[in-house]
Amino acid sequence: MTGTVHPVDERTARAPEFPMARAAGCPFDPPPGLRDLQQEGPLAKVRLWDGSTPWLVTRYADQRALLGDPRVSADIQRPGYPRQAPMPPGGTGVSFILKDDPEHARLRRMVTAPFAIKRVEAMRPGVQRIVDDLIDELLAGPNPVDLMEAFALPVPSLVICQLLGVPYADHDFFQDNSKVIINRSVTPEQRSAAHGNLIEYLDGLLGEKIAHPADDLLSGLVERVTAGELSRNEAAQMGVLLLIAGHETTANMIALGTLALFEHPGQLALLRDTEDRRLIASAVEELLRYLHITHSGRRRVAVEDIEIGGEVIRAGEGLILANDIANRDPGMFAEPDRLDLRRDARRHVAFGFGVHQCLGQPLARMELQVVYGTLYRRIPTLRPAVGLESIPFKHDGSVYGVYELPVTW
Repeated sequence: MTGTVHPVDERTARAPEFPMARAAGCPFDPPPGLRDLQQEGPLAKVRLWDGSTPWLVTRYADQRALLGDPRVSADIQRPGYPRQAPMPPGGTGVSFILKDDPEHARLRRMVTAPFAIKRVEAMRPGVQRIVDDLIDELLAGPNPVDLMEAFALPVPSLVICQLLGVPYADHDFFQDNSKVIINRSVTPEQRSAAHGNLIEYLDGLLGEKIAHPADDLLSGLVERVTAGELSRNEAAQMGVLLLIAGHETTANMIALGTLALFEHPGQLALLRDTEDRRLIASAVEELLRYLHITHSGRRRVAVEDIEIGGEVIRAGEGLILANDIANRDPGMFAEPDRLDLRRDARRHVAFGFGVHQCLGQPLARMELQVVYGTLYRRIPTLRPAVGLESIPFKHDGSVYGVYELPVTW
């Protein structure tokens, strides 16, 4: 037989690099290459840093179905899992979000209660005070100012520190190390060292909670450790995950959302001129759909053969589910590239779907509602102090946003 080249082999040979670069001048839109792949079909091969070629799932319906499919695994230790970077030397432990049930469920249950909707709603007045106090400081301070440093980062950092029981005075330390962990360009050794710094820090805090327990999440984990339900290392790993996730994503969403609203003054006016909580909640969902804070996609590996659109994903093959193009899928959202704060965008997949969907989404939603519902109303003349072309975007990290956002009023 002559060498017949099957379509999937051709596709593998020409698989584009992932993640893809964004187009200049379009900081809010998915990379054009991703859009092209979405138009071509529901599945495409992409090439990762290590030469592997997992499947990219391009469409909303397929992503949502796969995120709830038991034939798909989130276990980073399974062969074929599409890793974002090399494993650090000696390993750094595996977070529960990178495990499957029943272990994933066992560990997740230990930190679920503080993020329940009723518990989060009880925090709303305290978050409102944090936001108002920071706005007071903005108005009394220098003008112009970097909104990222003076407001967007402190809001979620203060909130997650209070929830966990972490001293906010240490925020420079944990923010500096978390920036290293989510930076794609650092070496495995640098990432491992930063992760080790945070593990050591959280382990020290756990030791303090053993001696002096308080009404916070870390003290709750200490109770689990004492009861033998959780190892101290597992508790420290959870603390690191919650600390990083609790401030990095929300901080970038605050700044990037503000910048997107600056570019859409009619939509900004809707938020600036309302106290309607339903409209504010709708605006949060639309901004979560329209913007894309995670650049690396959700990573999975098939444990059984799965057919999608006439293609067969074989057991052991990796999957990347890029939520930025799922949330811009015209098959799900009409005029998906238009920012419309009145749109019903609640079915977006910014927080994922299924058993692994984001644990902290009620907290993130509440924080964003308070911020978006307060900042522009209290500072109605807030505007960028520099042109869009001068804003430094985070193209080098797995969490997207801006490094700085100079504003004036």
